[in-house]
Amino acid sequence: MRLIDTHTHLDFPDFDADRAEVLARSRALGVERLVVLGVYQANWQRLWDLVQAQKGLYAAFGLHPVYLEQHLPEHLSELRAWLTRLAGHPRLCALGEFGLDYYLDSLDRQRQQALFEAQLALAAEFELPALLHVRRAHAATIATLKRFRLKRGGIVHAFAGSYEEAREYLKLGFRLGLGGAATWPQANRLRKVLTQLPLAAMVLETDAPDMAPAMHPNQRNSPEYLADICAELAALRGITAEELAAASSRNACELFGWT
Repeated sequence: MRLIDTHTHLDFPDFDADRAEVLARSRALGVERLVVLGVYQANWQRLWDLVQAQKGLYAAFGLHPVYLEQHLPEHLSELRAWLTRLAGHPRLCALGEFGLDYYLDSLDRQRQQALFEAQLALAAEFELPALLHVRRAHAATIATLKRFRLKRGGIVHAFAGSYEEAREYLKLGFRLGLGGAATWPQANRLRKVLTQLPLAAMVLETDAPDMAPAMHPNQRNSPEYLADICAELAALRGITAEELAAASSRNACELFGWT
């Protein structure tokens, strides 16, 4: 079974003690490629060093809305400089993680929107897929994406919206990232939506070290759990894990331009 983890934070300090071992175990379980996402300016270099040092890792750089207070105006200029310097590099695959977070009341929505649009403009300029964080902000995100109409679309990470919202994202060329959240039995709406989605819409992810799946509760999430996530989501759809893995990997390769 060949798997691609389309959303992980393997550069985070949570993995400093055993990163090489985690990667080895993940590869043994079929995880061939992993997308590691930047969330603020201070982790971009660390992330890029990791991606260059390990086979099968790919980088995305972005300014995450949850870290809004850490982002300075010049960080957008630095992001553009990184994208310019690495344009065409085979290990640069997307722009992200960025987006809108309406779950946390402390995050100023106007500032979030301005940062969101500035990064969408960069995704359009550099013709990169956008890897989006969207929490309780689907209507605003969809409305904004309709104005930008990104050529290469992207992924709505940790999708937990309605079927109608899913359809809107699909029309805009986006795939939906599915991971640990849908493995929990109490996630009734999400699990129902998952059974309605076309396989062409789905990509698998872990969001490691966060969002651990139900079969590994209360512990650090890891890319090595992607096979377990795949098996659970496949069972929900009534297909084999191999079928879901193949569809997800095919969708990810198409999005990122991998052969």
